[in-house]
Amino acid sequence: MNFSGILDALKQASAFELYRLRAAIDRLLADPHWIAAISRQLKRGQRIEFFDARENRLRPGLVLEMRRTQLMVLETESAQRWLIDYAAINLDGTDIHIRERPAQGLGRQEVAVGDVVGFQDRDGGQRSGEITRLNDKTVSVLCDGQRWRVAYALLHRLIEADR
Repeated sequence: MNFSGILDALKQASAFELYRLRAAIDRLLADPHWIAAISRQLKRGQRIEFFDARENRLRPGLVLEMRRTQLMVLETESAQRWLIDYAAINLDGTDIHIRERPAQGLGRQEVAVGDVVGFQDRDGGQRSGEITRLNDKTVSVLCDGQRWRVAYALLHRLIEADR
């Protein structure tokens, strides 16, 4: 699916139109047809990956309990229990990255907590670090023990090479 095209079109919508669309999508996802189709492919103890919208990334998990509209999952990295919607499970191994086409830098949907990125600081020096938090207009980046708030437009990907 061309998410970039959809995002471009949605940027033209009003806040009310976006809210109305979100309500329609939520209603579709709550349809028992979708929940049944997903739950048929699951069983207790199964290893899964689920999408964490807050951090914009996949998390590994283990199905603990299947409820009517949600699952209880043990997130295996932190050993925390999560109550998630069935639709959050990535059963097909779908690529979760949405590639926006900003004028420069990286888009909000292109980065996730834990990604390593680079940017130029106020003094013109190059910095790199790990994203620790996604904000509306900036990301929090941990660089050499110091936390920086950096606009998405100033970020760039780092390519690691073996030496």
